[in-house]
Amino acid sequence: MGYSSATVVFLLLVVIPLSTATLDSHYYNKSCPQAEHIIAETIRNASLHDPKVPARLLRMFFHDCFVRGCDASILVDSTPGNKAEKDGPPNISIRSFYVIEEAKAKLEKACPRTVSCADIIAVAARDVVTQSGGPKWEVLKGRKDGKISKASETKSNLPAPTFNITQLIQSFAKRGLEIKDLVALSGGHTLGFSHCSSFESRLHKFTSKLDVDPTLNSAFAESLKKSCPKHRNSSAGQSLDTTSSKFDNDYYKQIVAGKGVFGSDQSLLKDYRTKWIVESFAREEKFFFKEFAASMVKLGNVGVKSDVDGEVRLKCNAVNH
Repeated sequence: MGYSSATVVFLLLVVIPLSTATLDSHYYNKSCPQAEHIIAETIRNASLHDPKVPARLLRMFFHDCFVRGCDASILVDSTPGNKAEKDGPPNISIRSFYVIEEAKAKLEKACPRTVSCADIIAVAARDVVTQSGGPKWEVLKGRKDGKISKASETKSNLPAPTFNITQLIQSFAKRGLEIKDLVALSGGHTLGFSHCSSFESRLHKFTSKLDVDPTLNSAFAESLKKSCPKHRNSSAGQSLDTTSSKFDNDYYKQIVAGKGVFGSDQSLLKDYRTKWIVESFAREEKFFFKEFAASMVKLGNVGVKSDVDGEVRLKCNAVNH
């Protein structure tokens, strides 16, 4: 769930319910039995050429599902008459759309008009986790692609890296996700990198009386200041844990040590409702993997479109005409 904006956004959200559409892990067994193999190979090849791909695709899944549900609306290009989600402020730094487009092009050749872009993102999110050393789970499939994508809906629906625990719990609850899901899915930050803009407010003039967020480990705060000086280039930033290309439980170990990069990360340790889960995940990686997989399945059910309100796009970056 990496973020690109450090602006505090108070939640004025429309509830996105868990799906009423019927999803099935065997959905393409007859219509496109090679679908998952095609997606996995595309992801693997892309990741070999660009090691940033896994973190980007996992983040893409989160950002898609939190706005209008898991319907691939994040893939739609803006048009002269509509600024789409991918151009909303929190999504400007999302990359690697080409990987999903490449998988879609291969699937259209193998099984025309069959596999939705929303399902490709869901399968890709699982594959990047598994290929990075994380758990594997059966992805439920049968989503349809949404027909609406609006940049204006991104900022109010995506949790910001400055959110406190109450805001985080509310944001997840509006999608039918529980506190355990919040803590488990936050573990997706074990893959990836953040630009300084998403956490620099913790380092400089945090409050009128404090320059640095007191929940930050002091030595870690100094290292972040070196990574993110006041005058820096736009690419400067920080990995979100010490093993940012490996899916593991190091993210939670860093939070316990006061080294959560985002304020929202560190807030998970400050509340009794989430602290014990963070500490449990830090101690036992297998427990984290089990709960992360279960929460990813649950997230994948949020706001799923059916044939009534969705379609199978021919190209992921544009709705069908």
